[in-house]
Amino acid sequence: MTKHPLYGLGTALITPFKNDKSVDFEALARLLDTQLTGNVDYLVVLGTTGESVTLTAEERYQVRQYIITYTKKWAATHHTNPIPLVLGVGGNNTAQVISDLNAIKHESILDFTAILSVCPYYNKPNQEGLFQHFCAIAEASPIPIILYNVPGRTGVNLLPETVMRIYNAHPNKIIGIKEASGNIEQIKRLIALSKQQETKTKDTLLVICGDDGIACEIMKAGGAGLISVASNAFPDDFRRIVHEQDEALQAQYDEMVKLLFAEGNPVGIKAVLTQKEIIQNYLRLPLVPASKELTNNIAALL
Repeated sequence: MTKHPLYGLGTALITPFKNDKSVDFEALARLLDTQLTGNVDYLVVLGTTGESVTLTAEERYQVRQYIITYTKKWAATHHTNPIPLVLGVGGNNTAQVISDLNAIKHESILDFTAILSVCPYYNKPNQEGLFQHFCAIAEASPIPIILYNVPGRTGVNLLPETVMRIYNAHPNKIIGIKEASGNIEQIKRLIALSKQQETKTKDTLLVICGDDGIACEIMKAGGAGLISVASNAFPDDFRRIVHEQDEALQAQYDEMVKLLFAEGNPVGIKAVLTQKEIIQNYLRLPLVPASKELTNNIAALL
């Protein structure tokens, strides 16, 4: 059976900045080169790791267009198909998310394979509110949707039963979920429910791991891959971890993964990419660069 184009390793791209905090497109090109030569399966553009909430609408447009153009040109030069792209479009105001989707419809949204839409944060809707939020987005989106459950950031947990309810309401739009709850039993329950659905309808819901440290366990349970922060810096190794379920290699990264998130994301990964001389170490407030202690710990581990 042919695997879905979003099966495997997806990198949640960071957005590099210059010292004046403008977008550093030269650094973005270097980062894209590492991802394309590292054979990641797809790229997630302007998600949480990309600091999208601190970019203006015009900057988000520029980043989208730059990545679309760059990856198409790279594919043409290397005589291959362009890498699939996933676009982060989410928020805690359903009407604004739909408005954002409508705006992107008129430019480049069809260059993306899917959108990644995070659970509403801060206002903490219940399961019915989450259901109605994602149904409204599904009705508005011209392309498929990957739900994104990350309770540590949003304050709400999208339960497996609600995921399947959303999926059953919009089976032609909801293609997967990035599950970053860290709750392995919950993720396994969702995989089991999705397999039951697949047996009935032959439609597949992609259950994608959202935590670098548990990728092998989720893959062995039937997960569809990993959307990774660490693969910004280590694409080849994390591709092996996902595709070969290389537990020994994943174990070698246990300490690094802890450091990546010790002071928040993308603080850690930007520190690593700076030490690898791919980007400059700038973030936009309220995020600040890694502390001296964390920087030194990363340097020692590298």
